[in-house]
Amino acid sequence: MPKDTLTITDNRTGKTYEVPIENGCIRTNSLRQIKASDEDFGLMGYDPAFLNTANCKSAITFIDGDKGILEYRGYPIEQLAERSSFLEVAYLLLNGELPNEKQLEEFRYLVTHHTYVHENIKTFMDGFRYDAHPMSMLSSTVAALSGFYPDAKHTKDERSRRIQMTRLIAKMPTLAAFSYRHSMGLPYVYPDNDLSYVGNFLAMVRKIGTTTYKVHPTLERALDILFILHVDHEQNCSTTSVRTVGSSEVDPFSAVASGIAALYGPLHGGANEAVLRMLREIGHVSKVPDFIKQVKGGEGGSKLMGFGHRVYKSYDPRAKVIKRVADEVFEITGKNPLLEIAVELERIALQDEYFVKRKLYPNVDFYSGLIYEAMGFPVEMFPVLFAIPRTVGWVTQWEEMVKDPEQKIARPRQVYTGAKRRDYVPMNERNQK
Repeated sequence: MPKDTLTITDNRTGKTYEVPIENGCIRTNSLRQIKASDEDFGLMGYDPAFLNTANCKSAITFIDGDKGILEYRGYPIEQLAERSSFLEVAYLLLNGELPNEKQLEEFRYLVTHHTYVHENIKTFMDGFRYDAHPMSMLSSTVAALSGFYPDAKHTKDERSRRIQMTRLIAKMPTLAAFSYRHSMGLPYVYPDNDLSYVGNFLAMVRKIGTTTYKVHPTLERALDILFILHVDHEQNCSTTSVRTVGSSEVDPFSAVASGIAALYGPLHGGANEAVLRMLREIGHVSKVPDFIKQVKGGEGGSKLMGFGHRVYKSYDPRAKVIKRVADEVFEITGKNPLLEIAVELERIALQDEYFVKRKLYPNVDFYSGLIYEAMGFPVEMFPVLFAIPRTVGWVTQWEEMVKDPEQKIARPRQVYTGAKRRDYVPMNERNQK
């Protein structure tokens, strides 16, 4: 009769062990009972980069990479991107259900009235060099917020938690805009509570020499959709960083700052910049076939950026939405000259057996950089634009971790490969060569 267990026979000793299976997983701590001798520590799992290790249970985001499915709290990303606003999706992640009209209005009011930052934050940001990277400024400033809100250390207090989470979501666009203005040598622009979440951010970035700024509704909606697509994505590098740092019960500002630092890396938040760099190196649509040959042949270190994903083994569902958004944006801004190259590259790659066999399909980064550039953002701001919406996912994952009774301070094991125990050698007896 079938049982939800795994039977393991240790061929070193001949002993057999029965390990429970729950949610398609075994608890790796169950392997500790498998020992070659009484002095043996016990068996461990070795999994660099956590390719096949679940570190938590989560009810926030579901991904089926083989089928190209991404859902927030059970809702397909395609439906949310088409019908929801960013703040509506933020409420969904934080509370588990879509808000009614009154709940959404109350949440919108709460976020809107937490957008201002302490005046000393401007002084703090002024300490950065004029050419400091916006992500460096953002991560440092978010970490500094813990000094402005000492009550944030009360992570077990639900009311305090929610206040800090709201503060982070509300202030992130302000800090992001400030980092942009600093890098451009422009004066800081304060939030406008009459604008939407996305519209306010765009105004703080773009406003020059005027008290008002009219945000184009198509561009505002496009960025709103991009924010929805980037809200959360399961246990990626930055989210894992937030959970790992947060497991020490540090305040959420410090935990989220670690997520921003992880997102800063070119393999995470900087991937769309790599796509633009690739498209510029190709230079013209006529050179796409030659570039494809170089990638397949491994010539000159050529890589197909923006294709493939650690999780998705089919078309990234976010990429499908972004491609439609790109068309709407380019109608307003004019086509990015790199678009023609991107479209032809996608067309050939999706028909080429080499890439199809390897399940290399466009991911979210393939078109997002083109949109950001068309909207006038420099490449240094791309990961910042990623961090703003991902803050919602980070704080939601952080709170879920805090409330999970099974979670303890993160402390992975290691496989020691160094020298065996040896005695200290005096200086005059060491090899002097």
